[in-house]
Amino acid sequence: MLYAAPMSGSIRAKLSNAWRLIAQSLSGRLLLLTLVYVLITEAVIFAPTIGRYHHALLQSHVESAEIAILPMTEAAGEKLSTGLREQLLARADANAVVLRRPEEHELFLVTQEQRRIDFTIDLRDDNVFKEIWYGLDCLMHGGTRTLRIMAPTKIKGALGVDVILGEKSIHAALAQFAGRTALLALLLSSVTAVLVFLSLYFVLVRPMGRITRAMIAFRENPEDASRIISPSARHDEIGTAERELATMQREIYGSLQQRARLAALGMAVAKIQHDLRNILSSAQLASDRLSASGDPAVKRLAPRLVSAIDHAVALATNTLQYGRADEHAPQRRRVALKGIVDDAGEAALAERAGEHPIHLRDEVPADLQVDADPEQLFRIVLNLVRNAEQAVNGAAAAEIRISASRNGKRVLIHVSDNGPGIPEKVRDRLFQPFAGSARSGGSGLGLVISRELARAHGGDISLIDTGPQGTTFRLEIPDRETG
Repeated sequence: MLYAAPMSGSIRAKLSNAWRLIAQSLSGRLLLLTLVYVLITEAVIFAPTIGRYHHALLQSHVESAEIAILPMTEAAGEKLSTGLREQLLARADANAVVLRRPEEHELFLVTQEQRRIDFTIDLRDDNVFKEIWYGLDCLMHGGTRTLRIMAPTKIKGALGVDVILGEKSIHAALAQFAGRTALLALLLSSVTAVLVFLSLYFVLVRPMGRITRAMIAFRENPEDASRIISPSARHDEIGTAERELATMQREIYGSLQQRARLAALGMAVAKIQHDLRNILSSAQLASDRLSASGDPAVKRLAPRLVSAIDHAVALATNTLQYGRADEHAPQRRRVALKGIVDDAGEAALAERAGEHPIHLRDEVPADLQVDADPEQLFRIVLNLVRNAEQAVNGAAAAEIRISASRNGKRVLIHVSDNGPGIPEKVRDRLFQPFAGSARSGGSGLGLVISRELARAHGGDISLIDTGPQGTTFRLEIPDRETG
């Protein structure tokens, strides 16, 4: 007795865990739903079956009563003794029978004892719903009642027949039939549920479990190529899902490999950055001394040397910046756009090496507000203006125009130049790292970095127009979603 309570608690815990496993797993829910739906189907079939069987029992008693009173309806029937009449009616399991004729009603009694009628069943205007109601009523409430069954008759000259009888035998037969039917329905529903469950389990649940396990395994270590799912040869939706998952996993694996290579590249550049700057600083000092030389050939070559050194520094800096994987998420707030554009334009043109002046037309409205990270937006505009400056560098009437406007919940910023345009072969690779620069010696990283920052804001950078008349880029910065 001391162990009864712990054992009971252990059983309850096991049952609770089993129920939780069934209720929370896809296969368990599928089994429960299959059982429920099959039982509902059996219940829908069970009720009409009970009603039809109950109707057949009543009809059988009515026919037996008609056969019992048929001899009494003839002229010779009057010679039958009272005992024989009662015996015929008793064989029909009837207490009394009333034969309704147009001019009179004939009453045939088993005994003279009067019985109270508890329930009347009218079979003259019968339908399936009445059959179901009468059958279920007999099954749940019957057994001790006295019934009056009103039914049509085939006896010549009669309008109908009323049979008064006890319900005990009808209820017993109906209960026995209902028990057999319920047992058979339960057996059929169980077999059907198991078959349907096994079919759906092997066709759907098990393949979905395989896909789920493959997703979990890949998430745990996406850099392990052996964890990529191997699609089956199925041609249905499951097979399509497996193939699409395998494609997505391979793409993610490739992206991670590329990011790892870029991170390694950034680390390598960071390691050599210090030494490279020292080397370039020494070269810059030497170039300054060469610039002071009176030799015309040296003076002619010195600017090229300075430009080459500047390009080398810019390439190393941009490569290091692009290789970083720790770019923080935008810290967005409402800021005035004009101040950022002014600072970016001034910083970009202050670093130019061309001899000809560039006119910067700042047409940004002073009251225009943008929802963005000020530091990242400054870098985007700076790269766009630098890109335009490099396009018009050396032109006699070089001009860069910056305009902006609000379109609903988006701010549109246009940066235009009057340079020679972007060559056709460069346009398709414009936003690819190390491949999209139209300038000799350029890395092409400025536009790539700017586009990544813009997309982090939910916006984008796109090439609107380019040609001999110049080039225009558009920057879109949407407001944050509220609510």
